[in-house]
Amino acid sequence: MPIVVVETVAALRLGLEPLRRAGVTIGFVPTMGALHDGHAGLIDRARRDCGRVVVSIFVNPLQFDRPDDLARYPRTLARDLEMCSSRGVDLVFVPDAGEMYPSKAVCTVDPGPVAEHCCGRYRTGHFRGVATVVTKLLNMVQPDVAYFGEKDAQQLAVIRRLVADLNIPVAIVGVPTVREEDGLALSSRNVKLDPEERRLAPCLYAALQEAALRVEGGAADPDAIRQAAAARLPRDERLRLEYLEVVDPESFQPVTRVAGEVIVAGALWVGRTRLIDNVRCRQLAE
Repeated sequence: MPIVVVETVAALRLGLEPLRRAGVTIGFVPTMGALHDGHAGLIDRARRDCGRVVVSIFVNPLQFDRPDDLARYPRTLARDLEMCSSRGVDLVFVPDAGEMYPSKAVCTVDPGPVAEHCCGRYRTGHFRGVATVVTKLLNMVQPDVAYFGEKDAQQLAVIRRLVADLNIPVAIVGVPTVREEDGLALSSRNVKLDPEERRLAPCLYAALQEAALRVEGGAADPDAIRQAAAARLPRDERLRLEYLEVVDPESFQPVTRVAGEVIVAGALWVGRTRLIDNVRCRQLAE
């Protein structure tokens, strides 16, 4: 079945309505393009689970807190469509900003406390933009299942919360992070790293692994865990740690004492590129 590419909400709904009437399970993978193997993993999971797979490609201006970051975000539509076709995607929704936001948005989705810490503290309005565009896309596509990467753990927590609170009838599936051999989490932003920055970039994951080792070994003091993790970062003027937090997996609130499962999340500037990553871990020792 050849891939179908649509640019309008009307064409999207027209293409999906026969499938919905026939009871076909629709899986949805929302993206901002610049697709990589991490996105391929989301698509492959949707392909295994569902009768039809929809991918959206839209660089959402509402979730960028800096105009230069929006301008520098990679756009590789032709290559993205090739990947979608090769992975068996049935329909790709490629709206422009005018289609997604036909007038100045006055109604937005407030993600609440789950967005207050970690990235939410440093990216004003980011998660409001994420919550708003995801709500719109879920209403447009009306999928049975939607797939999101666990690399963006706070985003996933926000989306799980909004779907529950707003009674949106869709199952949210988190898919494990895909990594390079040296541990660097795949991200569309990795292409911005020069060779030396790319060599440094896996240190964030190394720091998070150190934190996980401490947690699994029974450490309970978040401050001590953070300090041990941060000590794993090289001293280099190109590196700037924005945050490293130990949080509850559902509420994304910082914990005062580790008990059971937590997420250790971090953001690191490598040159002009901001990288995020996280590990989920649980105390294994008393």
